[in-house]
Amino acid sequence: MALLALAPAARPLSAQQECPWCGTTGGVAPISVEGVVDLHVHSAPDSGPRSIDALEVARIARDAGMRALLLKNHYAPTAGLAYLVERAVPGIRVFGGIALNASTGINVVAVDHMVRTTGGHGKVVWMPTFDSEHYHRVLRPNPNRVPISADGALLPSVLAVLDKIAEHDLVLATGHSSPEESLMLVREARERGIGRVMVTHPLPPPVGMSIEQQKRAAAWGALLEYPVGNALGSNATWEGTSEAKLRAYVEAIRAVGPEHVVVSSDLGQSMNPIHTDGLAVFLAQLLQAGFTRGEVDQMSKSNPARLLGL
Repeated sequence: MALLALAPAARPLSAQQECPWCGTTGGVAPISVEGVVDLHVHSAPDSGPRSIDALEVARIARDAGMRALLLKNHYAPTAGLAYLVERAVPGIRVFGGIALNASTGINVVAVDHMVRTTGGHGKVVWMPTFDSEHYHRVLRPNPNRVPISADGALLPSVLAVLDKIAEHDLVLATGHSSPEESLMLVREARERGIGRVMVTHPLPPPVGMSIEQQKRAAAWGALLEYPVGNALGSNATWEGTSEAKLRAYVEAIRAVGPEHVVVSSDLGQSMNPIHTDGLAVFLAQLLQAGFTRGEVDQMSKSNPARLLGL
């Protein structure tokens, strides 16, 4: 199976331009991203470097026909930014959320204010990502880590946040939690009436769930997120060739089932292409790998739209 090597791109490809990565894809060209919903959009403003700001991402995505974007920031709520971007760029839906890293901690008050932000664009609560205990143990030591469990049980503060998510009908995203913690979150969310749960990039090392664990999460009603950035972009957290990463993605998606999967970009880093380009090439790769157009649409359009309540 041939695979692209993603490279930086400051502007989206036009219909007339040659794809700069397709020389290593066996001639596979990007496909249309019309109707796609991207649930993992990094952009400026941010406390870390980003290649593109949220307004430009929205304009490019709208012009490409995308349906909606979910803005993600590891340390700042994005509901207010989503409200402004959608007003400035009519023709595409833009949503935000909050990640419960050290800047907020496991904070039910922060979640409540996020969801009450003007416009109602706050939709998702991510459990700790860069500051998770699991991320600290397996990838990057961090003095600001935020635990969510102890002695095999979720902390009371986490349970309070889950109740707030259920109260406001938000999406729970499991963040960079351990496989065991991710399953605890999915199971507890189900018991507390949370109807929309997304397991954040379960396959790569920032989480590292086995296929059987992913199947269990899916059986409990969660959707599994497979982002372009982890598989195809420059990503120091997952060793191995791009070919091996894509092969692992394809095998995992087939095992879990496309009906339980969402495809997102997780792009916006300076060393990676912009969101529309990464998605367009990755979706073409999935088609080349044997997934039907209906399955690709389910993973990139209908499943993520359902999570956002569209």
